[in-house]
Amino acid sequence: MKQFPELHTAQLRLRMANHGDIPALVKYCHNQKISDQIINIPYPYTEQDARERLEFINKGFADNNRYVFAITLQSHHELIGEIGIHLDTTNNHAQMGYWVAEPFWGRGIATEAVGAILLFGFRELGLHKIYATHYPDNKTSGNVMVRNGMIKEAELKDHYRVKDVYKTVFQYRLTIDEFNVLKQ
Repeated sequence: MKQFPELHTAQLRLRMANHGDIPALVKYCHNQKISDQIINIPYPYTEQDARERLEFINKGFADNNRYVFAITLQSHHELIGEIGIHLDTTNNHAQMGYWVAEPFWGRGIATEAVGAILLFGFRELGLHKIYATHYPDNKTSGNVMVRNGMIKEAELKDHYRVKDVYKTVFQYRLTIDEFNVLKQ
């Protein structure tokens, strides 16, 4: 894909993050409730972290192995979260990850964004499988996946090492065949 795609849902616009998003990234990622759930969001979160995040996003798109979208409301274009997929072209699958800023929790934003990314991954990128993980104490994230038809397939014991602590995650998946059944 030569140009970064833009996706629209009933209440959301998913677009490429840009330097204008740095203040919102700092404002919303500087939250321990976010950093405790997202492995690559440090706390405290600084402007330098936001600049490095944008470089990471842009490099992933340039290398054609990562699509990270800024989540915005249709009515307001400030970044209020992110959702992305990291491609494994050898196996034709992708890992999805997302976060939504705390003031926007409980409004169905993550559920809607995940639905849009699943559609994009299967229909536009031709992926065979998309999967995502969450920590056991983040049941809300698991509920987002279930609401989108994803299937819990594993508990990955001590899967990530975060600040010298091993953390377990639950993994959910959706294959193209499972997705097509959902969309019938």
